[in-house]
Amino acid sequence: MNKLSVNGERLWSTIMETAKFGGTDKGGVCRLTLSDADRQVRDWLVRECESAGCAVSIDEMGNIFARRSGKVNTLPPIAIGSHLDTQPSGGKFDGIAGVLSGLEVLRTLNEAGYTTIAPLELINWTNEEGSRFTPPMLASGVFAGVFERDFTYAIEDRDGKTFVAELERIGYRGERKCGDHKLGAYFELHIEQGPVLEAENRMIGVVTGMQGQRWYEVTVTGQEAHAGSTPMHLRHDAMVACARMVEAIHEIALNHAPLAVSTVGLVAVKPNSRNVIPGSVFFTVDLRHPDDNVLLQMDRELRERVDNIAKETDVQAKLVNNWNVASMEFNEECINHVRNAAEALGYRHRDLISGAGHDAVYIARVAPTGMIFIPCEHGISHNEMENTKPEYVAAGANVLLHAVTAYDEARNAATR
Repeated sequence: MNKLSVNGERLWSTIMETAKFGGTDKGGVCRLTLSDADRQVRDWLVRECESAGCAVSIDEMGNIFARRSGKVNTLPPIAIGSHLDTQPSGGKFDGIAGVLSGLEVLRTLNEAGYTTIAPLELINWTNEEGSRFTPPMLASGVFAGVFERDFTYAIEDRDGKTFVAELERIGYRGERKCGDHKLGAYFELHIEQGPVLEAENRMIGVVTGMQGQRWYEVTVTGQEAHAGSTPMHLRHDAMVACARMVEAIHEIALNHAPLAVSTVGLVAVKPNSRNVIPGSVFFTVDLRHPDDNVLLQMDRELRERVDNIAKETDVQAKLVNNWNVASMEFNEECINHVRNAAEALGYRHRDLISGAGHDAVYIARVAPTGMIFIPCEHGISHNEMENTKPEYVAAGANVLLHAVTAYDEARNAATR
């Protein structure tokens, strides 16, 4: 096994091939969950997995499971997974690199004639991004028992289309019950989505856990009026209130530097006319910190600042906290296998806490879990400019290959 290595050129080629599904003029990918482009890349993945000798099944959330038989198929599978959906202006690697590295691991083992003790399972999780259907990580959340299936089915996108209707439209509402089987372990490869590995010239991030996150939706309601004939002191301008709230949200993170971050990433103004004072503004808030106690304090400050600004600007503000995830640590054994693989392969590495959310955060609730990070250029992600290098992807896939097989040997040796 020490000499076994993935085909880096083939892996890179598959990433470039899948980038055509939803590819943008600027070189990125727009492949929203349950869109036609999502259906196309899913169809491609199913064909490739079946060609690799895997048994493919689809569950009621549209999750794709491709199982490669092991020596003892009664054992729970060791899973490798990530997602194929993207942000509206996403890149070629976020999520995709993890799924296709898993596919490359299966191909490499096939070519080597290597059979693991436990079966292996490649997973594509539905709606990791949450950009079309909120909250994110919906399908892995249902698998882990965080969300109820019917709750997710009823979620609507901004055009009023429900999750379940779109799942059926693209033909990926499977019959298999979501969460119907146990996973022996779960490994996920991902681009870092941050600048640390690149800045330190390290090939591999050994992910030890994830920071906590809280998402909010805020609706500010003022009064529409004529922009030319309404004196400033008589206005109830929802946009002015929103602007002050955005600045306050920025300050909240600065007050808890250097680990805290806050983002207002979506704003919708009504009536959105140049000569009408805005009567309503909807915006989102994303707060994150690795310490849940600090995150709770940030939550209190957010609520206080929004209320005070609404009073000062004579508008109404409704704040809804629509998604939370606590900080967490990954499984020590999985972490050690990732670290040992990086060391054995001679890759410079370091431990990292993930600043972004991933499907692994929910799967860690039901299976031993580990993650592998690879560098991305300038730390840019959720952007059409998102980039990495072929050698980084190959290195990550090699660590994935050796971590998975080492875990399999260590955990299941007694069953042979």
